[in-house]
Parts: sequence; C-alpha cells; structure tokens
Amino acid sequence: MRGTVEGDHVDVVGMWVTADGHIRQELLPDGRYDEARGERRSAYTGRYTVTGSHLDYIDDTGFTATGDIRDGVLHHEHLVLYRER
Repeated sequence: MRGTVEGDHVDVVGMWVTADGHIRQELLPDGRYDEARGERRSAYTGRYTVTGSHLDYIDDTGFTATGDIRDGVLHHEHLVLYRER
C-alpha cells in the first residue's frame, strides 16, 4: 500500500508495524509518535517531521533517528514497517 501524497509530502499518519508484529509505531497527525515493542507500550515516544518521503525523529529523551517511505514501506533505521490497514 502506497502512502498518499499531500502537497509534496507523503501521508505517513497511522499505525506502522513490523512483519512479525513485535514493533508497532503509531504516527499521529500532530507530529508525535508512540512506539510499542512487544508487550511494552509506549516504549519510545517523541515527535517526527516529514520532508517529501523522508522522516526525521527525535524521541523525548533527545535520541534522533531517520526513516524513508519507499514503495509504501517505512524503512526506519534497521527496521522495516508496513502500514496497518
């Protein structure tokens, strides 16, 4: 499933999940994210920005990461996440 494009930015809002379901990253419309790992809810929280199909993350502790949407798949550092329907 491809992300939709708003202006020149890909729409990333929604739930993204690894193939095994262990990691679930919810990208919220207000620019915040909430990532669960296994049974650990809100393991990581913070904010994100989107430029084109590129995402920049900064978690609430100051850690930074990046991601890119390619062919409707979110490649977030070493993770591959799929949009949940």
